Amino acid sequence: MNTVQYNSLKDLINESASSRRFFLSLPARMQSQLREMGGCIHSAAELRLTADRLENHAKAVNISNLLDRYFH
Repeated sequence: MNTVQYNSLKDLINESASSRRFFLSLPARMQSQLREMGGCIHSAAELRLTADRLENHAKAVNISNLLDRYFH
């Protein structure tokens, strides 16, 4: 499958209405994190994958912080 490639996240969300809607549906903190990595996001698929990875990372950190209570 051929995916449209953009120069950056900024170009992607400016030129793709569906990617813009997805991006704007995300929490503000995640939007900020994605903007920091914007130069590495070149397609809608990369945007969704990166958002998913950020969400999974946040969940893992949350679990780790909860478990810390039992080991300190």
